[in-house]
Amino acid sequence: MKNQVTLTPTARFNFKKAGQQFLANNAVTIMFVVLSLTAFRISGMNATLYLTDIISRISRNTFLVLSLIIPVLAGMGLNFSIVLGAMAAQAVIIFVFHWGVAGFPGILLCIVLATPLAAGLGYLTGKLFNKTKGQEMITGLILGFFAAGWYHFIFLQLVGSKIIPMDNPILILSYGVGIRTTVDLSLAGLKYGLDGVFRLPLTVVVIIACGLWLVYQIVHFLKSPRTRTDITRVAVCGALSLALVVWAVVTMSGTSLIKNVQVPVATWLAIIGLCLFISLLSKTKLGQDLRSVGQDRHVAAVAGIPVDKVRVTAIVLSTVLASWGHVIFLQNMGAFSTYGSYEQVGMYSIAAILIGGATVTKATVGQALLGVFLFHTLFIVSPAAGRQLFGDAQVGEYFRVFVAYGVIGATLALHAWKHLVQSRQRLEELES
Repeated sequence: MKNQVTLTPTARFNFKKAGQQFLANNAVTIMFVVLSLTAFRISGMNATLYLTDIISRISRNTFLVLSLIIPVLAGMGLNFSIVLGAMAAQAVIIFVFHWGVAGFPGILLCIVLATPLAAGLGYLTGKLFNKTKGQEMITGLILGFFAAGWYHFIFLQLVGSKIIPMDNPILILSYGVGIRTTVDLSLAGLKYGLDGVFRLPLTVVVIIACGLWLVYQIVHFLKSPRTRTDITRVAVCGALSLALVVWAVVTMSGTSLIKNVQVPVATWLAIIGLCLFISLLSKTKLGQDLRSVGQDRHVAAVAGIPVDKVRVTAIVLSTVLASWGHVIFLQNMGAFSTYGSYEQVGMYSIAAILIGGATVTKATVGQALLGVFLFHTLFIVSPAAGRQLFGDAQVGEYFRVFVAYGVIGATLALHAWKHLVQSRQRLEELES
């Protein structure tokens, strides 16, 4: 009995406070988990249909959402100006379509050409943000509207004229000037240019992923001090991996249609590569500078960090990654609205990362991935749930649009409220 440990009232209070803090910090994520589970149950959606749709949505949206993380690290908030990267991607795709470069080479050409264009736009955006420190989000939002005007002018008035000649009846409007409102990438062989490179059944991907994850945990365990926590973690991971492998094997040998669900491996490898890049970036000198600038610009400047240059670099990286992400998005969709597809890129990507638990001042890869899954799960099941509850699928459409804008507004309001409370607390501490 000498070694018996009892919780003191202070310890119990701290545990309760930690639980309350967790709920407060993850209220949006918890709410969406509950909403998604409830809507899925009400919708009565087939598991095969859901898995097919969610895999497609994760493939085409995750890269865009991950492009938001770097500016948050630099203290620049949520980068609404990623729509400029999307415009760069659409502009390049239109010309690659015209040149007739199809398939995976066409996608690579789009990425190569979009990179310098997006980098130039990102550089100008970063310079503008340095003139509007503390107001980057609203500046990025207005900048997107401004850039849209130039984009429309170029592709409605200049393309097809003597300034930018283009003679392509599939792309050009009937009177010879301007791009058509809808571009069908299947006509140029760009649809699934990346997704179609290499596909595997979902069950095979699950088996491979579980095997790699288990090997990683074992290697990490052998290198660690092998504490009780490490042993528990490896045991849990092993049990979970074994359960998933058994499910995959049973599904493969059974009659379930889930075994026919395909995963675009090449696209997912690109997403994994970006996740690793962001994780490794945080360990480099640039990553340390980004975090320092994000925590306190004045202290970073005193420490000799070129604050303005670091901020511009963050926006350039974000804009370039967004252009790549939009290429991935469009090749998965297979068609796009010339004058509208880029408009919702910023809103929906930001809503997704906020739903994953990110804030204006903190965002991680895990939060981005979770947010994409939850946000698009709700997008998939809400129309079916609306049809079951009200007899009209359009109700679900209204709900998910409300959610996209509502979660952004609520998060920004909460951030402003927290900032005000912290300012008052610091003022009270100084006065006392």
